[in-house]
Amino acid sequence: MIEGGQVFRRAWIDGVRKHFPGEPKAGYVTPWADTPDWERAAANAVYEQVRAFVEIGDATRLTRVQKGRFVALCWIAQVYKYIEAPKASYVADWDELPSWQQETDADIFEHIEGLITGAG
Repeated sequence: MIEGGQVFRRAWIDGVRKHFPGEPKAGYVTPWADTPDWERAAANAVYEQVRAFVEIGDATRLTRVQKGRFVALCWIAQVYKYIEAPKASYVADWDELPSWQQETDADIFEHIEGLITGAG
């Protein structure tokens, strides 16, 4: 059985490959099997948060930016949970994220949303 975190990670890698300018750092596209335990746990948690959000209401009413912000904020909470003193780039606010990361986060939400609603 595929974990929700694997779905999240696959959507992240797909988004990075689509939106990152040039060749992404290896850590950005590390396969699930090689992903550190804390990142796996964080990916599972964020997947579940998006899933729950989609299931309680009509997420199609959100803008793409709102969907991406939701993923980014959920991820920040997980980083603080697992990392005592994270680098500033790990917990950057939405407006500070590079556009490739904003687009990737929105893609992640929309991918999970499509799986949950059957539209994807």
